Amino acid sequence: MPAKKIYFASDFHLGVPTLEISREREKAVCKWLDTIKADAEEIYLVGDLFDFWFEHIYTVPKGFTRLLGKVAELTDSGIKVHFFTGNHDLWMKDYFKKELNVRVYHAPITREYSGKKFFIGHGDGIGPGDNWYKLLKLVFTSKLCQWLYSRLHPNFSFWFARFTSRRSRINTGNTDETFLGKENEWLYLFCKEYIKTNKTDYFIFGHRHLPLELDVDGKALYINLGEWINYRTYAVFDGNSLKLEKFKG
Repeated sequence: MPAKKIYFASDFHLGVPTLEISREREKAVCKWLDTIKADAEEIYLVGDLFDFWFEHIYTVPKGFTRLLGKVAELTDSGIKVHFFTGNHDLWMKDYFKKELNVRVYHAPITREYSGKKFFIGHGDGIGPGDNWYKLLKLVFTSKLCQWLYSRLHPNFSFWFARFTSRRSRINTGNTDETFLGKENEWLYLFCKEYIKTNKTDYFIFGHRHLPLELDVDGKALYINLGEWINYRTYAVFDGNSLKLEKFKG
């Protein structure tokens, strides 16, 4: 029997730019999950699955039923699914855990598979620079701010979050799609510093939106998972090596 594999994907950003386009992307994600379920031991969904997610006590955003149902099908079959909150879905609480039996992480984790050490996280707020976002993240993750935001009616709060998300993406333009060299990649610089004191074989991040495979001083490999709006890229570990691949279905 072939060895089971570990899969990693991130940044589906379901919900943008339109319902119709997002739904086609969601169908592609579900099709990809169907193609890997036969040999998947574990699946890591490394943040920003949704362009916006906020959980009230009795309310979650409408939509995404195809993906949620597919994830439930996978966990029911015994496949372990892990979810990392990203900067667009920071406000994940216990819905995935209770309804889908998914493990939810709000910070990076380390894991070991087949003797290889992995550092896994969405990547937002990690490394030097990006100080404005780091300040915003302190606000977004504040218990008080989350409680106050939850007092707003979902009709307004969900609209406002989606409006600001679209504005942010318009202002960013195509910056995420440009590789400016290792010395300007904050996550790569984090990897270089981290391996000085922590042996690691693989760093896996999302957030950057650009598929990357970068050697880290000959000691580790940094993979950025890209995104599914343009690239549909993911990573797979087969017990021997980690590779970045593209879903063409």
